[in-house]
Amino acid sequence: MLAETPVLFFDSGLGGLSVLQPALALMPQMPVVYACDFAGLPYGEKSEAEVGTRVSALLGRLVERVRPRLAVIACNTASTIALGHVRAALDTPFVGTVPAIKPAAMASVSRTIGVLGTNATVRQPYIDQLIADHAGDCRVLRHGAGALVGAAEGKLRGTGVEMDVLQDALLALRAQPDGQQIDAIVLACTHFPLLRPELDDAARAVFGRDMRFFDGGAGIARRIAHLCAGQQWPVDAPDRRLIINGDAGQLGTAWQSFAAWGFASVDRL
Repeated sequence: MLAETPVLFFDSGLGGLSVLQPALALMPQMPVVYACDFAGLPYGEKSEAEVGTRVSALLGRLVERVRPRLAVIACNTASTIALGHVRAALDTPFVGTVPAIKPAAMASVSRTIGVLGTNATVRQPYIDQLIADHAGDCRVLRHGAGALVGAAEGKLRGTGVEMDVLQDALLALRAQPDGQQIDAIVLACTHFPLLRPELDDAARAVFGRDMRFFDGGAGIARRIAHLCAGQQWPVDAPDRRLIINGDAGQLGTAWQSFAAWGFASVDRL
């Protein structure tokens, strides 16, 4: 494998930055292609059939074009629906995003945890299995908070965040039976960790105390590093580029974050 062979990160939009950032911290010489499907955003409000078909087709095109050493589906909705399909269809190693239910359950004292994700993610049987495997003695309260995807995209594009949207999502968890006892919340969408400072403030307003939030970004980064162990990276500055399906103008001020990480070009899919 050539040192310049990239790792492909794929998301519906900018949420994958919450996975890319810890991965680059572990592997600063990693060549990267980050692909976002602005034309399909948001995935969380689509049917399982639509997401599965769309993601499988786009990743097939991207793998053929990029020839990555590894592909990361940096989207919880796409991972829970399409990961099995692409692994079966494509001869490329894939890493999916797993909601951090296990660490949240391990940390919870009240044995009551919340899960915030998109509507599509929180209803998946995959979530049921994670709860059965790792949080069987916990009360797990879920809420589909798709509006937070738009809030995170807006923040990165420089249009600001409406705190009412974040508080409404947390209020929907608190309003459920035993919701006031929640002491750990899983951010089961890669967009949501991008709102952590705002979610911290919103949690204090809604619950009257600090809240512990958990996401899978650091664990996914460690998994990527493990799978790439022993492989060569470029000695010089690694090549990093964006591929966008849709309107590149939707990047807004988010391009500044990519440029700071050495991304030099934007291509169309």
